[in-house]
Amino acid sequence: MSVLPLVHWTESDQPHSAFWRSESGAPVPARIQIAGDQMSAAQAYRLICEGTQLLWRGDFHNARQLLQALARRVDKKPRKPAASPLDAFNRHRLAQSQRARLLGSILLPFDADHSVMLRRAPDARQACLEAYGRASGPYLASLRELQGIIGAHEWRKKGVQIPALNARIHPHYGVFSPVRGEYIDLVARAPLPADRSRAFDIGTGTGVLSAVLAQRGIKEIIATDQDPRALACAKENLTRLGLETQVDLQQTDMFPDGQAPLIICNPPWLPARPSAPVEYAIYDPDSRMLREFLNGLPNHLTPNGEGWLILSDLAEHLGLRRPDELSSLITAAGLRVLDRLHARPTHGRATDSTDPLYAARSAEVTSLWRLIRAD
Repeated sequence: MSVLPLVHWTESDQPHSAFWRSESGAPVPARIQIAGDQMSAAQAYRLICEGTQLLWRGDFHNARQLLQALARRVDKKPRKPAASPLDAFNRHRLAQSQRARLLGSILLPFDADHSVMLRRAPDARQACLEAYGRASGPYLASLRELQGIIGAHEWRKKGVQIPALNARIHPHYGVFSPVRGEYIDLVARAPLPADRSRAFDIGTGTGVLSAVLAQRGIKEIIATDQDPRALACAKENLTRLGLETQVDLQQTDMFPDGQAPLIICNPPWLPARPSAPVEYAIYDPDSRMLREFLNGLPNHLTPNGEGWLILSDLAEHLGLRRPDELSSLITAAGLRVLDRLHARPTHGRATDSTDPLYAARSAEVTSLWRLIRAD
């Protein structure tokens, strides 16, 4: 377990310290000012724009209202027209990063049992325990992060309905939620290879694709992930579905030992650098996972086996990947395309013309590439 850093501040002329928690990887606050119910949104906005973080000592609901007022001020800034889809993406990423930094500047005090030490604060102890684990002592974290943790806790309880399973998958905090169902539907309808004795699921996450394959009759599935959170999440979901005996969960970066007649992978779709650890499910710097999957696939496939690569072409529409780059990577890895299944996105942003990336999102297609050895 990594040791949390300490944050120091002065309050009532006395020095104070606590652990610092940030799942987004925000640095330890260097300048903290005590804030309460009398602080206006204008004052708070000026301070956070200057780099000061506000440790809230007032009413929790007032802190939440202040955060909403700050969000309106941040979002009110006019946006310049983008020169290209790539420019639009870069501007959007910069704006999102700046927004996260500013809105993450309202800090809350937590006790060692994860209680929020403010008037009218919600009981978020279970939500924080799920996200953080046991605390070593009192700590500070941002209000915005707490809201995300509470939201994730509710999703974990409620789950996401997966039509292909006729059941719900319950994502844990920090594990990519299967809310985009088109890629799951592709796995549910792609023709299975003749040999259904074994499959590898690379980067299993919630375990949803392993569950689909198990329900489709694959006898043994080895599902890998390097994130302990993901493996715990997958185990819980597979156990709930009664599929735990068919799926062997292994903590490893990519492939398990051996070969399989079916290997599937749904890598992060955008080859860009994450701005926070929780973004690694979306961004794959220099297409590292994509390249490792393709390059390692021939050695792990049985002679007549198939590799299923599930990937969106959003990166191509944004200018992050050349139109011919994926085909070149497939050929260079000693693979060829047996077939390709397509699906259009069904999420709301694909039809939201106010989204800064609308032009790319509206043209996006998600594909399941059925790959076999070229020899």
